[in-house]
Amino acid sequence: MYGAAASMSGETILIVDDEPTIVEVVELYLRREGFRVLTAGDGAAALSAVQQERPDLIVLDLMLPGMSGLDVTRQLRAGGALPIIMLTARGEETDRVVGLELGADDYVTKPFSPRELVARVKAVLRRAQPTPAPEPSASNVIAIGGLRLDAAARTVTLDGQSIGLTAREFDLLLFLMQHPDQVFTREQLLDNVWGYTFATDMSTVTVHIRRLREKIERDPTNPTFLQTVWGVGYKFERP
Repeated sequence: MYGAAASMSGETILIVDDEPTIVEVVELYLRREGFRVLTAGDGAAALSAVQQERPDLIVLDLMLPGMSGLDVTRQLRAGGALPIIMLTARGEETDRVVGLELGADDYVTKPFSPRELVARVKAVLRRAQPTPAPEPSASNVIAIGGLRLDAAARTVTLDGQSIGLTAREFDLLLFLMQHPDQVFTREQLLDNVWGYTFATDMSTVTVHIRRLREKIERDPTNPTFLQTVWGVGYKFERP
């Protein structure tokens, strides 16, 4: 079963975790920030809550009874682009990477600071919200080596073929294409694209770069655009 807690008007956040203490603390901090909060203790209840309540973001524990958080993520991603922040235990690096590859927007490692989680919720929601489209202009289009990005329409094509990107993948590619041949550390990318630098490791950036390569590179194993600068970070290279 899932429950709802009323608060000031604002976005709706679904917390999915089978540990009541964690749910209680996270709910308290989110309500203080004006969010409406739903809670679910397992995957089936989470999917039911999503279908009935249409939350704006999900805070999802990977280790759930019955249906795992990864299975929940797969089903949610099959139905759309609902923002997901995963909660993972410190030793669950493999599951964390899989979750990011399935399309989760971010993760927080237990034990975590509730304030940090709230900051990440705000950052993900901020990125997910549509912004007013700028007036059509050639300056909104970046075309490099057969790759074409239209910032106003939020579309990407390679050699004329449309490429489907998540909101975060698009923002990362846009930032890198706006600064071609400039090297950025993973910390700088977190700050500029995700809007924070809390991460204790950089798996989020690494996985998103890999996912982007699989989508925009003609040969992901020998990338033309997204280059790794060993010991430093990444850059978008003009062919």
